[in-house]
Amino acid sequence: MTSLENFRLVVFRAVAEQLSFRKAAEELYLTQPAVSLQIKALEEDLGVQLFDRAGSRISLTPAGSALREYAQRVHALLIEAEQRVTAFSGEHAGHLALGASTTIAQYVLPRLLGSFCSERPRVQPSLISGNTEHIVAAILQQQIALGLIEGPAHSRDVRTEPFLMDELVLIAPAAHEWAERGSIEAGELTAAPLLMRERGSGSRRVLELALERHHIKRAALRIAMDLDSTEAIKSAVEAGLGAGFISRWAISKDLRTGKSFKIVAVEGLRIHREFLIAFATSPGPQGLAQEFRRHVLTAVQSGAKREKSQGD
Repeated sequence: MTSLENFRLVVFRAVAEQLSFRKAAEELYLTQPAVSLQIKALEEDLGVQLFDRAGSRISLTPAGSALREYAQRVHALLIEAEQRVTAFSGEHAGHLALGASTTIAQYVLPRLLGSFCSERPRVQPSLISGNTEHIVAAILQQQIALGLIEGPAHSRDVRTEPFLMDELVLIAPAAHEWAERGSIEAGELTAAPLLMRERGSGSRRVLELALERHHIKRAALRIAMDLDSTEAIKSAVEAGLGAGFISRWAISKDLRTGKSFKIVAVEGLRIHREFLIAFATSPGPQGLAQEFRRHVLTAVQSGAKREKSQGD
């Protein structure tokens, strides 16, 4: 939300995106009756019904769908206007709407966002997290100006550029046979229960492609459970429910503190991937979004140079 945006449109956008008065109320820190009252007043002003209500479920009417498109465009335009106007004060200020895949949101973004905001105290960031498909959809719907994702965007309307290297590693419970051996052959991955990220996850797509290159098809795997986050996979591995592939970024602290799982090397299999900055192809990142994009690229490059100098 920007300080320039009509409050009823803010409430409408929240309900239209959540398709739930309760979830919209939680997002906006309002009571559910207050949200319902704002929507009713907006419908009366416009003289049309914006939502079809069927018990606890709601859906957008054709008029509501049309308004949602314009409301998203107005929101994006007002963010741009606020940033342009506040720039005349000589300070960086305004709302920065970001999205990030779950692994990046938990383990990479906080440090980048912290350093960015420490230099720009008047910037008001907001963040949505989800799998890669979710973040790409948010870019296309103009909910966010910039996304940080773990897999390909699969949309001509979204452009991506790499900013950080990652590796997916196999972890198993400390008492697991694989952990005791320290390494396995790739073919052994079909012999034990595996914990996987949900469909739509960039991590899962990268993993499946890597396994296919080793002639291991998804149908041959014994998938014990699909889970919606890296933390869920870590917890399930610790509980002895199976082994799973996760980002090396997600376990750097765990390995130092002696968690109850270990990395298992898979002979001949190294799964590297690039974390990507994603944004709408047209018009591309503007204002604070462009500043944050440059900050991310600069910060990562500086970090890589420090690591290289320390290793020399």
